[in-house]
Amino acid sequence: MAKKQTDAVAQTILHRIENGSLMPGDLIEEKDLIEACNVSRTPVREALIQLEADGLVVRHPRKGVTLFHPNTDQFLAILEVHATLEAQAAELAAERLSPEMANVIEECTRNCEAFAESADPDQHTTYYNLNRLYHAAIADACCNPYLLEMIKLNARKLMAHYRLRYRTAGAIEKSAKEHREITDMICARDSAGARAHMLAHFNYERETVMHMIASVR
Repeated sequence: MAKKQTDAVAQTILHRIENGSLMPGDLIEEKDLIEACNVSRTPVREALIQLEADGLVVRHPRKGVTLFHPNTDQFLAILEVHATLEAQAAELAAERLSPEMANVIEECTRNCEAFAESADPDQHTTYYNLNRLYHAAIADACCNPYLLEMIKLNARKLMAHYRLRYRTAGAIEKSAKEHREITDMICARDSAGARAHMLAHFNYERETVMHMIASVR
């Protein structure tokens, strides 16, 4: 029971990270989690310890716990690792692609392309969710659960930055175009091409990186 309650609290925090209701630097209120999850203080504290070990939250002496907010050097380092993990997933997906996963990836790609036709920056959160589903499909297709968990962990550290990136003019169209290129490589079972295109997909120019960091300050 105790582990289930701890997991429930952790999942509540992760869901808030993913939907944007909890942003980098935000204070995580224990009382709020106790009420939201209908648990005692112990599972909340155990969940925070678990997430702290994962690098998702930061404990401040006498000031509570906040969601991890990377500085510029940390952001670039995490992005570098995340790009490599995503590239590895794309490479393995191309090698291990099943007909079912090919259909899922193609559907996700078309959904991104369809949204990009309107490219309304005011709806950037909608595209962010489509983008998240696209990358999740590729991660699933790589058939490596350990790699999948590593991708999820790194992505959660940068989710707020990714979400706000799509407010930038042209970002949605560029993303959808690159998704098509990656998908074509995966479906052609060109593992080297899939890896190269995914790495390029995360090779943001410095101006974009600085904008992503500044957007959540």
